[in-house]
Amino acid sequence: MFANKDSFCEAYLAKFLETQGKTFDEGTTWERYQTLVLLVKEWIAENWAETNNAYSRNRDKQVYYFSMEFLIGKLLSYYLLNLDIKKIVEEGLKDLGIELEELVQVEKDAALGNGGLGRLAACFLDAMAFLGIPGHGNGIRYKYGLFQQKIVNGYQGEIADNWLSNGYPWEIRKPEKAVVVKFKGEVKTGLVDGRLTFWHENYEPVLAVPYDIPIISYESFTNINNLRLWSAEPMVEEFDLASFNRGEFSKAVSYKAEVEAISNILYPDDSSQAGRELRLKQEYFFVAAGLGSIVRRYKKKNGSLADFHRKVAIHINDTHPALCIPELMRILMDEEGMGWEEAWNVTVNTMSYTNHTIMPEALEKWPIDIFRYLLPRIYMIVEEIDRRYRQEMGAKYPENPALVNQTTVIREGQIWMANLAVIGSHSVNGVSRLHTNILKEHVMKDFHVIYPYKFNNKTNGVSHRRFLLEANPGLADLITEAIGSGWIARGEELEKLLEYREDRIFLEKLGQVKYRNKVKLANLIRERTGIDVDPHSVFDIQVKRIHAYKRQLLNVFRILDFYNRLKENPKLPIHPHTFIFGGKAAPVYHYAKTVIKLINTVADKINRDPQVQDRIKVVFLENFNVSLAERIYPAAEVSQQISTASREASGTGNMKFMLNGAVTLGTLDGANVEILQAVGEDNIFIFGLDTDKVLNFYRKGGYNSWEEYHTYPRLKKVVDQLINGFFSEAEGEFRIIYDSLLRDNDEFFVLKDFCSYIEAWQRLNVLYGNRQEWQKTSLINIARAGVFTADRTIKEYAEEVWRVPYRS
Repeated sequence: MFANKDSFCEAYLAKFLETQGKTFDEGTTWERYQTLVLLVKEWIAENWAETNNAYSRNRDKQVYYFSMEFLIGKLLSYYLLNLDIKKIVEEGLKDLGIELEELVQVEKDAALGNGGLGRLAACFLDAMAFLGIPGHGNGIRYKYGLFQQKIVNGYQGEIADNWLSNGYPWEIRKPEKAVVVKFKGEVKTGLVDGRLTFWHENYEPVLAVPYDIPIISYESFTNINNLRLWSAEPMVEEFDLASFNRGEFSKAVSYKAEVEAISNILYPDDSSQAGRELRLKQEYFFVAAGLGSIVRRYKKKNGSLADFHRKVAIHINDTHPALCIPELMRILMDEEGMGWEEAWNVTVNTMSYTNHTIMPEALEKWPIDIFRYLLPRIYMIVEEIDRRYRQEMGAKYPENPALVNQTTVIREGQIWMANLAVIGSHSVNGVSRLHTNILKEHVMKDFHVIYPYKFNNKTNGVSHRRFLLEANPGLADLITEAIGSGWIARGEELEKLLEYREDRIFLEKLGQVKYRNKVKLANLIRERTGIDVDPHSVFDIQVKRIHAYKRQLLNVFRILDFYNRLKENPKLPIHPHTFIFGGKAAPVYHYAKTVIKLINTVADKINRDPQVQDRIKVVFLENFNVSLAERIYPAAEVSQQISTASREASGTGNMKFMLNGAVTLGTLDGANVEILQAVGEDNIFIFGLDTDKVLNFYRKGGYNSWEEYHTYPRLKKVVDQLINGFFSEAEGEFRIIYDSLLRDNDEFFVLKDFCSYIEAWQRLNVLYGNRQEWQKTSLINIARAGVFTADRTIKEYAEEVWRVPYRS
């Protein structure tokens, strides 16, 4: 692209003048960032287009990954690294009097997701591009994302995340590729040439306009894939002048507002009928737009769709895109004239489904009346899928009607989306070995009886190039110095680091890298919160979505217990700690928002107490996102992965912490089980109930939280502090938490696991006191993290599910 910094500067200044219409010295930081992005995008445009042309020429099988979330974060720094021009650009900008970091900081995180689901999707797109797989993302271009979190007086507040306020220079709008999506109306039937035909009439049309973002992975810029995001727009710019002139201003623009609401925010509040309708509209909107675009492209190159499943793989990331199944059936039958059996064969062999949760509230169900009203033709198809399934399975299992009834798509007045996804896909996978076993043995055990061949495991993985190479350059350089750069392309080569586990000098260097990262995070904490933390203290971190099963509450109880003991014995032999939290609660999830208030109330009390200031600090970093994560993971020493066993499908934060040398303190949940197997029991700290015991309590009962409360005085003291005036400034605030533990019998076993948690943490503290052994444990975690790369996971999908080749 650029031979040297001088050629970069020449091209950059010319592009700045061309795009901004002013000299470089007159430009703002945003304009300088925007110009750099446009320059990079212009250079990769030819390769981006050629990639698509090559896929078409070679008739390669295409993979389309449908997901409600793609949490891609900031792209500039990572893409410069992947294009191998970061150093040249950095030096060139310095000659122009600016730092690259200034431009990186002005870029906003793309607000296209919330947590692990979206970040996993982004890691998978990165891995597909790196491995040369023709793999593309399909999602929604949210105007305001989920929300921007603001902590005010300890409470979570939500404001719109206006990340598109200045535009998004990485994207390209393609109105010529727009797709019309149809809602509501009536379906008429009739015979045409002896064939039953369906017409959708009087529908409400919405124009789905695509915006494409290039996916550029490490040293793979001749293979650039695509993330296509859909924006909802009115078919025509209608303005009701008559209503406006009557003073009915809202009505004058109501049509436009109703349409654009579809792509305004991620996960709108669904506690009302209007909210539920909007969510269902969103899901059908991006499914219909994506499939319409895919089919149009396919027909242009291939004609008939009879072999569609041999050239196209569509992956459903959780249940949100499950409408891909009836929508593809609609296209094949209503538009292409296929009969049901042929269309069903093509559809099932095209679709594959990843389940990400066993939590009941996340296994989507839609009321029939809403579904039928919004999607009349799709409802007819779902109804027929259900009828045929009942007929086929009723004949196959006549002695077991309960098996059939529990697996139908339509029952109890609702449409069960996970059931639709399983029935309509050829592959169903969990995201850790434990999670997959729970699906097969518990949550989807009936389906496993019917379709044992569909079920498989694909343990999640993360982008080690994003979360180590780019996010932690000091550690990346140290690793490369020791074992060479092969680990960047082949994460499994990190195992070579095991040769250095007894090397005192190397371990000291590892500790120095960690300390420098802790200093950087301490500076960021001071800038954002005003709290001074000691980088020599243990950085003990829990950052993830706030939810009862993730048990941030258990962590808070540990901190309160530590504080209570310090007050009783200031010389308590536990290392000074900085406890760091981050994560968002759903706006309508009152319990989780109360936990955030509790964390901040505990932080305020402890941080103001001069008696413990040199021993303990508590920090809540607001608005946790990818960019903040990239600052946190490299500095972490203790990774809190403490969800109730059986509740977390996999987790990916655990892998990112591990990759950066943090030691896990966790339960036998999700991928923690496989981390234990990878690093050995001496290099991870496990506590608490295991999955079998938790599930046994759920099935048979026998757990009494009052017994735990009354048995352990330290635990009782902490629980009582929620309501006894200990937090005088938050009188009555935490009664909901107290009641959940004692009145409601502690659904997620916080009290049951408390003592085991404290014991494991104390063992961890002992190890931390031996610096060489601690660094050795840290190194072993890094070395064993290669098995948890997205490259490994995507290779498994490619071989076993999508059946596409990849670059080895």
